[in-house]
Amino acid sequence: MTHTYTISGMSCDGCRTKVEKTLNAIEGIQVTVVLESSLATITMNNHIPTSELQQALSKVGNYTIEMSKSATTADKEEPMAKSCCGTEKKHNHKVKHPVLMNAPGKYYCPMHCEGDKVYDKPGSCPVCGMNLEKVPELSSPKIMYTCPMHPEIIQEGPGSCPICGMDLVPMEPVESEENKTYLDLLHKMKIALIFTVPIFIIAMSDMIPNNPLLKIMDTSGWNWVQLVLSLPVVFYAAWMFFERAWKSIVTWNLNMFTLIGIGSGVAFLFSLTALLFPDIFPHEFKSHGGTVHLYFEATTVILTLVLLGQLLEVKAHSRTSGAIKELLKLAPTVATVVIDGVDKVIAVQDIKKGDSLRVKPGEKIPVDGKITAGESTIDESMISGEPIPVDKKIDDAVVAGTINGNKSFVMIAEKVGSETLLSQIVQMVNTASRSRAPIQKMADRIAKYFVPIVVMVAILTFFIWASFGPEPALVYGFINAIAVLIIACPCALGLATPMSVMVGVGKGAQSGVLIKNAEALENMNKVNVLITDKTGTITEGKPSVEKVFSSNNQEDDLLQNIASLNQYSEHPLAQAVVNFAKAKNISLVKVDDFEAVTGKGVIGTVANKKVALGNKSLLEQVGATVSTEIENKIVAEQKLGKTVSYIAVDKAVLGYVTITDAIKATSVAAVKELMRQGVEVIMMTGDNKNTAKAVADELQLTSFIAGCLPEDKLKEIKKLQAEGKIVAMAGDGINDAPALAQANIGIAMGTGTDVAIESAKITLVKGDLQGIVKAKKLSHAVMKNINQNLFFAFFYNVLGIPIAAGVLYPFFGLLLSPMIAALAMSFSSVSVIGNALRLRNLKL
Repeated sequence: MTHTYTISGMSCDGCRTKVEKTLNAIEGIQVTVVLESSLATITMNNHIPTSELQQALSKVGNYTIEMSKSATTADKEEPMAKSCCGTEKKHNHKVKHPVLMNAPGKYYCPMHCEGDKVYDKPGSCPVCGMNLEKVPELSSPKIMYTCPMHPEIIQEGPGSCPICGMDLVPMEPVESEENKTYLDLLHKMKIALIFTVPIFIIAMSDMIPNNPLLKIMDTSGWNWVQLVLSLPVVFYAAWMFFERAWKSIVTWNLNMFTLIGIGSGVAFLFSLTALLFPDIFPHEFKSHGGTVHLYFEATTVILTLVLLGQLLEVKAHSRTSGAIKELLKLAPTVATVVIDGVDKVIAVQDIKKGDSLRVKPGEKIPVDGKITAGESTIDESMISGEPIPVDKKIDDAVVAGTINGNKSFVMIAEKVGSETLLSQIVQMVNTASRSRAPIQKMADRIAKYFVPIVVMVAILTFFIWASFGPEPALVYGFINAIAVLIIACPCALGLATPMSVMVGVGKGAQSGVLIKNAEALENMNKVNVLITDKTGTITEGKPSVEKVFSSNNQEDDLLQNIASLNQYSEHPLAQAVVNFAKAKNISLVKVDDFEAVTGKGVIGTVANKKVALGNKSLLEQVGATVSTEIENKIVAEQKLGKTVSYIAVDKAVLGYVTITDAIKATSVAAVKELMRQGVEVIMMTGDNKNTAKAVADELQLTSFIAGCLPEDKLKEIKKLQAEGKIVAMAGDGINDAPALAQANIGIAMGTGTDVAIESAKITLVKGDLQGIVKAKKLSHAVMKNINQNLFFAFFYNVLGIPIAAGVLYPFFGLLLSPMIAALAMSFSSVSVIGNALRLRNLKL
């Protein structure tokens, strides 16, 4: 038996590992814990009380466990699917990590050192020392405007002053957190440059013939000047690096700043000691004048270059989250509400469900809803990724953030705030961009041992040079050891994956491909089998009734019976029947004992008659018989690719209803492209074999399975997975939810049901198979980009550290200055981020 539990108290991947290990130690159970959703999937040989599980967890930390209350509708409606869906592959995006529920406005590490842990204040990561990034606010704050000439005029949103007519201006300047961090680093960078340049000139003046500075002051005097000039750099502009280094050593979370702090700190302390107590140093460290060679210029130049790297990194990193920022910009800050026929401008946050809103030409639509008066053309490219504007009329749905054309209309607000599609997209992109891809585990394992190994290499470098190097051997050893410490860059390894994931997820969102987490983005590249539903996935999902056939010429009576039944069903085919009846002005009557039989049809009692509408499996279940004449007519319709449902009254089939659902124009091209890429496409549908074959022939599919129940899709996916296949499942209905959860990658059509979307790893906003082609291409590009980043990071460190240690000196007489090492290290992380940013130009 398999159950899903909710775990509270986990804040990082270390917590997840501890919880999983503790629970797996209990005999008779197998446990998989997912940090992002705080869910534990437990398979038990025999039932174990929750209290026993809690007792085990209480011994290792402040964790609580309880039965999950987030079972999907599919679990409740499909008993056979419960044990199949309760695997580690099942996630529900409505179940959020506790700390993420209030994450907007808080701060996180871009390298995700502690998983999804967030902080209340800005600063540096306690593990890697990097600047914490601010989690984007997922809703636009209210901005108050005032008149520059009449400050007593204050209102929400822009407008003009009622007194002087001037444009109102924001009361407070809006400055992003990234910009504040950038400006702070820029200020420190300027201070560092002002004092470092003179130090560098003084130190390098010995290379000038007849050193003019010595005419002003002797070397000892200039050494004191260097010390004074270095103090603002070390103790103000770059002091944060030493704070981070100290914290990393105290907590033993060794990182890039450990190496920078040790390297530059040793150089500074050496120089300070040599200036104050020169007599304690051996002659190798002294010049002809008897003074010790000082390294204030090396210290300050190294720190200044690291500052430059941090400055460029912050600037580049702000661009990686550009997709979220662009999505946030789509939401307008104000809207026009119509109250008793009068227009009034209000803040978007004040819109309530049921409000009538006027959308003027060129304006952004403020919330999700439907048009109640007027018509227009809407540009939905920012949501769906499709550039062609869509015509909208009365009763058509409109989405927040899309742009109205050249006509005005009135709409009713149906989803506001966090319920809008735009808000959900922003939340999904924000969460996914901060998730960890499996490929990152390799880099994490290496980074764990990276800094201690570099420190050991630096110590070894010093002793080898001191023992076997040319004179002054100690100086060579000292300088090369510092170069080794400075050039190593574990951050390049740590940033290789998350930067590409963040940019890739954002790019997907801009193209209508919503990715739930980094794992899905990585695994999509490995998919070699696609199982797809028919209705709403391959077809338009907008079925219409072509005709109702009655063997006794009582079509209206049959239509009333089946439309009355279908009024209780949410299936697209059911809605088509109801709409057809309404168009014919046929009234609906009361139905008793209604039941929707999953994958088969509906049954109920209408006017004391047992009525059944569905496929052959339903006829067998209710014991109904069908005449040869009706069966032949139905087969003929099916061979034309039409969906046909039997109509049985009191166990006798009296007719059928024919429903057509056009194949999407993009389906044929999408299937062809996926097959060209080596993906086997299998259509699995609950429809009959004749109809399925007609659709498969049009799509040129080599494989299809008809008459599928939800458990059949599950079995087929499991069978393929057992053969080593990486399976993606595309669907849009409640019946597809179990299969979406079981597949390696579940792909939901954005036009489908909430349950299907919750069970999937990828959601296609526009809802057609072309989106799968985009997702596949995006996944391939992101993984290629990650591999490039990892290769660069590995290659850089593998090549740079030995060169800094001096391996080229015996052959070419080349040594690497610590200052050059600092420059190389500073640009390594920036190069990784720059490569990730190339994904923004990817054409999907």
